[in-house]
Amino acid sequence: MTVTAGGPTVLKVHKRSFVLVAGIPGAGKSRLLRGLDLERSEPAPVVLDSEPVRDWLRARLPPGTPYGLYRALVHLWHRLRLVVAMFALVGPVVVHLPATAAYTRAAVLVLAVLAFRHRYLVWVDANPEDARRGQVGRGRVLGQGCFDRHVRRGTAFAAELRGGRHPAGWHRVTLLDRRQATRGLMLAHAGPPAR
Repeated sequence: MTVTAGGPTVLKVHKRSFVLVAGIPGAGKSRLLRGLDLERSEPAPVVLDSEPVRDWLRARLPPGTPYGLYRALVHLWHRLRLVVAMFALVGPVVVHLPATAAYTRAAVLVLAVLAFRHRYLVWVDANPEDARRGQVGRGRVLGQGCFDRHVRRGTAFAAELRGGRHPAGWHRVTLLDRRQATRGLMLAHAGPPAR
């Protein structure tokens, strides 16, 4: 596991890579991805975040339509884009998903293995109070029960990472806090994969 300190997080990846940016809702994943240095990242990644999908749909629905009415469609669309990108694209694919549930991490991991991609997990760790404030700040607040489930699963997984556990199947795991996430992310070429 890699824990970064100071400056943007530099993640060395292979050309055909999958980078999962995960953490409880409101942890700072979207902010980290907005700070992804696309100009200096080499190889250039494709970034998949559900936020643009949500914005696109919201602009086409009647004004004031509650997000809860089309959340499932946003999630389905986002995941379909992930599957297509994983197999159709050559370069790195960077994906935003909470992935607090072990079955979600396992599903995307299997998908990446089937697509012959190197696998990198970036976990953004935040305490629940800060994450809740992050949700309020972005204007998308989960119901308490749903948020509590994410918190239970996410904090348990983050504790395992802090304890030194390296989840099977991932080539590299990077643990960031909210402050580190605000500094952004840059991808650097890791060189040819080992045989």
